[in-house]
Amino acid sequence: MTEAVVNRAAEKKASQGTMGRAFKLEDTRNIGIMAHIDAGKTTSTERILFYTGVTYKIGSVDEGTATMDWMEQERERGITITSAATTASWDRFGKKYRVNIIDTPGHVDFTVEVERSLRVLDGAVCVFDSVAGVQPQSETVWRQADKYRVPRICFVNKMDRMGADFDHVIRTIRQRLGAKPVPLQFPLGREDNFIGIIDFLEEKVIVWLEETLGAKFEIFEVAKLWDKAFVDSRPDVAAALKGSAIDKKFYEEHRSKMVDYIAEHDDEVIDKYLTEGTLSVEEMRKSIRKSTLALKIVPVLAGSAFKNKGIQPLLDAVVDFLPSPLDVPPVEGVNPDSEQVELRRASDDQPFSALAFKIMSDPFVGHVTYIRVYSGVLKSGSYVYNPAKRSRERISRLLQMHANKREEIEEVYAGDICACVGLKSVNTGDTLCDEQKQIILETIDFPAPVISVAIEPKTKADQDKLGVAMQRLAQEDPTFRVSTEPDTGQTLISGMGELHLEIIVDRMLREYNVQANVGRPQVAYRETVRKTATAEGKYIKQTGGRGQYGHCEIQLHPIPSSSHENMKEMSTDELDALAKEVVGGPAGKWKFDKEHRFLFIDKVVGGSIPREFIAPIEAGIREALDNGILAGFPIVDVAVVLVDGSYHDVDSSEMAFKIAGSMAFKEACAKAKAVLLEPIMKVEVVVPEEYMAAVFGDLNARRSQIQGTENRAGSNVIRVEVPLAQMFGYATDLRSRTQGRATFTMHFSHYAETPPNIAEEVIKKIKGGK
Repeated sequence: MTEAVVNRAAEKKASQGTMGRAFKLEDTRNIGIMAHIDAGKTTSTERILFYTGVTYKIGSVDEGTATMDWMEQERERGITITSAATTASWDRFGKKYRVNIIDTPGHVDFTVEVERSLRVLDGAVCVFDSVAGVQPQSETVWRQADKYRVPRICFVNKMDRMGADFDHVIRTIRQRLGAKPVPLQFPLGREDNFIGIIDFLEEKVIVWLEETLGAKFEIFEVAKLWDKAFVDSRPDVAAALKGSAIDKKFYEEHRSKMVDYIAEHDDEVIDKYLTEGTLSVEEMRKSIRKSTLALKIVPVLAGSAFKNKGIQPLLDAVVDFLPSPLDVPPVEGVNPDSEQVELRRASDDQPFSALAFKIMSDPFVGHVTYIRVYSGVLKSGSYVYNPAKRSRERISRLLQMHANKREEIEEVYAGDICACVGLKSVNTGDTLCDEQKQIILETIDFPAPVISVAIEPKTKADQDKLGVAMQRLAQEDPTFRVSTEPDTGQTLISGMGELHLEIIVDRMLREYNVQANVGRPQVAYRETVRKTATAEGKYIKQTGGRGQYGHCEIQLHPIPSSSHENMKEMSTDELDALAKEVVGGPAGKWKFDKEHRFLFIDKVVGGSIPREFIAPIEAGIREALDNGILAGFPIVDVAVVLVDGSYHDVDSSEMAFKIAGSMAFKEACAKAKAVLLEPIMKVEVVVPEEYMAAVFGDLNARRSQIQGTENRAGSNVIRVEVPLAQMFGYATDLRSRTQGRATFTMHFSHYAETPPNIAEEVIKKIKGGK
């Protein structure tokens, strides 16, 4: 058979496979719900499931009956810990759309769940608390969405809360996130008298009927709000108008601003708007969609998920303004054989490619791997290829997940999110593809853990079970790491925060029945250098017979570390400029290690070291990076320039050069003024006025740096940066100083140099006072 015949047969087969597709690609939306902790993400998702008919009863986070918070730990604490996927359908203009939803956690310790979800989603809904506005974790998830260029819409939730302020939220979105919010709605009423919304786009008012749990609502023209007879006949509308201080002039001014803003960001409609002075609703809807997908604007809606108001227009906006898989650029990957960049379009007739973005252990079906299908079709019982592991695996079952409930399906198509059973050697971030058309998609970056605790089994029987439990949990959660302390032989578990490790230990007990003792938390320090140094490494053993000979000369440079985490997002051009700056001219060949933020530059000329020995030198330096010279902490933010060396025709080997590289690096570190870095946390404390002095005094004692304060809804908000080492047990201290009336949130900001006296103490403690 000729290649053309084979291709036609494959196309015919693919087209037959599409007959089973329930929703067209353009009618599919893959979205995430993301926000700061307690802004109302899970409550909003529960209402979406109720109004789309997925659930017949509204789940409640407060009562521990939320469908999406299915873990025992989530229900007990009233917070989301793991991202949960579900699917729903929504009618819009007489057409059915599929909406795949991932509800993500808001707590900083579980930020990995947001990271991996945003990597595979096409759009996002950001939920904001109407009183607090943009909070620290809101900023973190917004930056994560910027990183993956995810279009988003905003939902200002809790408009029924005391102190709700829609305008304040819009201001903080503009100021703190640098975004361009476009309010498409305005709340009708606030606090107790919040009854609905004014839709600027369609010039209508929507009022929800309390007795139907928000399933039914009344719609009328905005003009009725200015009709005295109508307002007098409706005390609820009269109270809402008074509460939100809206009149005809206010409405017209704000609607005009919205239309101006929409036209301003779209070259196609601005000419018509300037000449005719008006745009149709359909033209505006198309323009908003276009600008949202281009990340130029962010549509903003309002509501109260808990009081069942505002969810249906939010679903309409998801369909109207967020992308389908066809609207996002084709996914990029690398062919593992040719190392050439390849593209995969979102289409069923393309070769199969998918990304495994989450792994879970299910007590009933074993390992469950969540995948996002980017192209092609996958059938239950078929084989997939994992190019990273060079292994072929069989998909025994395909599941459509609804939180922890599952529905078996026969096949999945491009643009779908589903779960697979049967994959044994897949890790988070691995690509699954067609063995004949291999591709490796960009993997997912995970933050390094900032806190460690020692763990040991309580009994001999728990010893083996502990190993299995930690291995499975580490496979599920890439920010959970297990290591052994070389000096003491203790097992250390590392994670993103105290709550993260507390949940891990709790899961070991409940899911794996492992009893364990846990030590005091330890901070994950880092080391770096402050001076440039030159060193050489010689590993020569020649005692008759085949010897060992490796010799290299290196220069060690500190590299800028003011915005540590941002270095992960540096583009190839920026890294190239950095390499040129380090060597003071053309940089030659370089490689960048994201985890250690380590730049390796090869400047060897004239063949003094053969090509095949360059990579072993780099490998030796990488190994040495894991154990710094001060206290054995990983070394970050360094550049190594390989300048010269020598080799022996017979005795040189990869191992000899690897050891030489490691020796040279350690010697250079000893000369380059090594310093200790500590993790700095961004902390936001919300405290009543009368406790301000006590809280400030306590924060100063913790070596904090004040970033700013503001008054928000009757409370004071203090923003500070504090070393993580000073924040253990802060929750209890804060409660006792403020009679339980203050709250705080904390998330990782960057690493900074530890003051010499503190560094000395840490090093002494690590080395056991030697």
